[in-house]
Amino acid sequence: MLLFWILWGIDAVISLVLLYFFFVGLADGSVSSYNMGLWSLIVIGIGAIMLGSLWLKSHQYLYLADIVLAILAVPGLLYGLFLLMILITKPRWN
Repeated sequence: MLLFWILWGIDAVISLVLLYFFFVGLADGSVSSYNMGLWSLIVIGIGAIMLGSLWLKSHQYLYLADIVLAILAVPGLLYGLFLLMILITKPRWN
């Protein structure tokens, strides 16, 4: 049960970051009719992961709900660790 809420919290943070970039893109015009289809699929997919995991948990499929949440949480954590490594080690890119 604790793993579910940890993964759900990580996914919630990732979702908030994605929605922030979506709304900022709408405001400055970088999200336009040209790429609105891609953005719509991404936002719907994130919503499906978040709501689908809650539905699975409420129907006592906790293991399956953890797997669904891990689809988004694992790449998000790996990217966060990559950024942390870049900040700590300050590599030279030339």
